[in-house]
Amino acid sequence: MKNFKYITLSLLALGFIACENEELDELRNRGNDQEPTAAVDFTAGSLDVSNFVSLGNSLTAGFADGALYKAGQENSTPAIMAQQFAALANGGSFTQPLMNDNVGGLLAGGNQLPGFGPRLVFDGSGPAPLQALVPSAAPTTDIVLNNPSGPFNNLGVPGAKSFHLLAPGYGNLSGVFAMPATANPYYVRMTNNNQSNNPNASIVEETIAQQPSFMSLWIGNNDVLGYALSGGDGSNPITPMAGPPGVGFEQTYQAIVASIAGNVPGVQGILGNIPNVTAIPHFTTVPHNPVPLDAATAGAVNQAYSAYNNGIVQAFAFLVANTPLTQEQADAEIARRTISFEAGSSNAVVIIDEDLTDLTGINPGLTNMRQATAEDLLVLPAASFIGTLAVPGNPLSVNGVAIPLSDRWVLTPEEQDEIADATAQYNGVISAVANANGFALLDANTLLDQLASSGIETSGQVLTSDLVTGGAFSLDGVHPTSRGYALIANEMLKAIDAAYGTNFEASGNLVDVSTYNTNYSPGLLQ
Repeated sequence: MKNFKYITLSLLALGFIACENEELDELRNRGNDQEPTAAVDFTAGSLDVSNFVSLGNSLTAGFADGALYKAGQENSTPAIMAQQFAALANGGSFTQPLMNDNVGGLLAGGNQLPGFGPRLVFDGSGPAPLQALVPSAAPTTDIVLNNPSGPFNNLGVPGAKSFHLLAPGYGNLSGVFAMPATANPYYVRMTNNNQSNNPNASIVEETIAQQPSFMSLWIGNNDVLGYALSGGDGSNPITPMAGPPGVGFEQTYQAIVASIAGNVPGVQGILGNIPNVTAIPHFTTVPHNPVPLDAATAGAVNQAYSAYNNGIVQAFAFLVANTPLTQEQADAEIARRTISFEAGSSNAVVIIDEDLTDLTGINPGLTNMRQATAEDLLVLPAASFIGTLAVPGNPLSVNGVAIPLSDRWVLTPEEQDEIADATAQYNGVISAVANANGFALLDANTLLDQLASSGIETSGQVLTSDLVTGGAFSLDGVHPTSRGYALIANEMLKAIDAAYGTNFEASGNLVDVSTYNTNYSPGLLQ
């Protein structure tokens, strides 16, 4: 069987061509030349944004296309909000730890940091590494040699989980190279060269030191997203609800807000809740049944699986005879585990499912295999893995056909339930903390579900969660585009209206989402 590419994005280019490719100066000044038409005069209500500090993770930092880069940061949600605050309310300057370039990626002493590569770009058919189109593109942001000076109003740290906001030493350079790592290189850039020059200060301590009048906090997404991105394989577990600060989500989140509110008198704020991560294109783009087979190949594969299928039947016959398992229960699982291919373009991949009955004690060769269904979610990187050969030169070692996909490539319904349960519990905590402190609340969960189900019409555009063509999500399938971040900024401004008596929406002072990019050219490097 020859290798095959199961997912084609070339047709999506038709919708992608319309993406803006403005000059960099235009990108940086976007919105400054917009003259809003106010339905009524703007009122600031009780809002005090004279010192706005935003803390969180990659969604706060402006991360997009698999990397942090300058244009994405300049169009981050907090930066867009700060622009409106400065133009209309009493907002001041908003300093961000900008990367050195629009390549993305991080160096340490001139060496590429593993896992921190350049951004993705659109190659005409789908996401591709920038250097595949521009081989000369190279990161220039070095966490040892050229960190910017702070303090920073945007304390969004890509990769941070809730407990990292309280962690001392999370910005200490030496911790980046510890085994396991105890520091985050993006936060190293903020603490190693700021005014206090305190690499051991936690993100919360850095926030308190600035005594913000208004803060935004959007944290907790990575506490479930890490588990989801790893296919629920256990290598990146969901943060438990229970446990002391730094361990359990509930007490950690409460401690974050209590520490800031208790040390910054009169601080105002907005909290963001956690979206349903399984609704993002990283988990909805790759179909469960992408395998094309001709009749001869399908027959050969079925013949290879015949011994496995027969072994399943025999094993369950043994269980029915010797355990309380009923024949009805056995038949249901036999049907679920029977592997069968046919001639056509829509054969389901074979996966490992640890929630199936363990039959290896009866027959060691009966691993927990089954074919995927529409209820399974394959992660986006599976696009480059399905159809490859596990053994080079061996056509009978095709991944996803003869070789089942391991746990890391798929979220089963049971794993999705774990994520949904944790997300609901986290959001209950966040809502309670917002209410207790009189803070505004961004309902990101409802917002992203709406993007996935019906799309959102705004500024003459309809944004959806479709990869490439939807406009809301960048090429990594996880993080928003600049246009998506603008949409989120508007939703935050609406929530601030409700909590603090402003009227950004009623006065016509939301941003024009259509003026923000969905794509940045591979030629945008500096």
